[in-house]
Amino acid sequence: MSETRNILAIPMIINGKRVQSQSRQECDVVDPATQEKLARVPFSTHDELEAAVAAAKEAFKTWRQTPVRTRQEIFFKIRQLLVENQSKMAAMISAEHGKTLPDAEGEVSRAIEVIEHACSIPTLQLGEMSDRAASGIEVYSRIEPLGVCAGISPYNFPAMMPTFM
Repeated sequence: MSETRNILAIPMIINGKRVQSQSRQECDVVDPATQEKLARVPFSTHDELEAAVAAAKEAFKTWRQTPVRTRQEIFFKIRQLLVENQSKMAAMISAEHGKTLPDAEGEVSRAIEVIEHACSIPTLQLGEMSDRAASGIEVYSRIEPLGVCAGISPYNFPAMMPTFM
């Protein structure tokens, strides 16, 4: 007798809350090695997309004012969670993307390295100053958060994408 498996329905996260999509369209997450259906992911509706963008714009108002040290602490926490869950993350990448387990483990390790680099954000955001660029002229650059953006993750390195924040 074959075993019946519950298929995980993955919700969207909008404004920090799990949201069940109203869309009738969804995509199966399939293990490429076995063709086993692992989960279902909804395609968002236009209204859900607009709600996500509106929530991100609202959150940006606070995030823009967040001190660099607090942002750095968030990266440290993400790093710690990846280190603690490295084997689990690698197993998920292997199942969902068809990578060998050692390749998936390497990807998670590389993601951790990128986050460690991002932890140096206070130094990376210093900007530059050129005193006396010309008579009575000083030139400076300042790094500021610009706003909400979106990205499409390439399928071949899913663990790396959140680290490019």
